[in-house]
Amino acid sequence: MTPTFTRRIHPKSDLPDYILLLTAEERTRSRFLFRTDDGREVYLNLPRGTTLRDGDWLESDEGVFLKIQAKPEPVLTVTTSALLELLQAAYHLGNRHVPLEITDAYLRLSPDSVLQDLLEHRGLEIKSEIAPFQPESGAYGHAH
Repeated sequence: MTPTFTRRIHPKSDLPDYILLLTAEERTRSRFLFRTDDGREVYLNLPRGTTLRDGDWLESDEGVFLKIQAKPEPVLTVTTSALLELLQAAYHLGNRHVPLEITDAYLRLSPDSVLQDLLEHRGLEIKSEIAPFQPESGAYGHAH
């Protein structure tokens, strides 16, 4: 029987029954049938609008536990030695409503040749890589 996970819980110190690797886009799906890397099916039936984050734990009504992990995916990582340039880039990408991971050392976004060109013309360093992607949830995102 496929377990149905209905609620987010505080992280546990023991091992989960399931680990589910999801891309940033997949972590926005609140009702969906997924398959773990070891081939087991799990169903998410979470409140609409739920966005999962790397490290979140979910529980089923039967007391089964699942841990979410950010799946490495293609991204552009933006860096510069000048913090102001990084802030300006975040501003310009935000004006385009681009899902964006923001840290004090880099910005990360999904690959987009137009945006890559814009950032390169601003003098920023762009690296294409495969890495976990954790975009900001936005002004009205659900905190936990």
